[in-house]
Amino acid sequence: MRDATCPVRFRRHFFKKACVLTVLMRLIALAMIVTALVLLGADALTSLEKGGEITVRSLGLIWSIIHPGSLALFKDWAQHTFLAQTIYSALAMPGWGLIGVFGVLIAFIFGRKHAE
Repeated sequence: MRDATCPVRFRRHFFKKACVLTVLMRLIALAMIVTALVLLGADALTSLEKGGEITVRSLGLIWSIIHPGSLALFKDWAQHTFLAQTIYSALAMPGWGLIGVFGVLIAFIFGRKHAE
């Protein structure tokens, strides 16, 4: 029996919006995973160039390479929050690890749903 409180037209519109959001989040997850693999490959190549000395770029270093001004502003803002240590710890983590983990989590959350 159909739900009388929810018109069919509304359900179709909601389903369409949910599908668009799911596809968008899958693409974001894919981009994050690919970025993490590229960063991992860059770290591996840098380690090989340095004669085997392991080199891992932190998220803060990657951010400072891309746009140092915004990193300085973000760190200045983070000093005045109660999460300052957590934020600084996240910036010290390997860039490929943090981006890759979040990409995989988003991919699992918005992955394909199997009909039962």
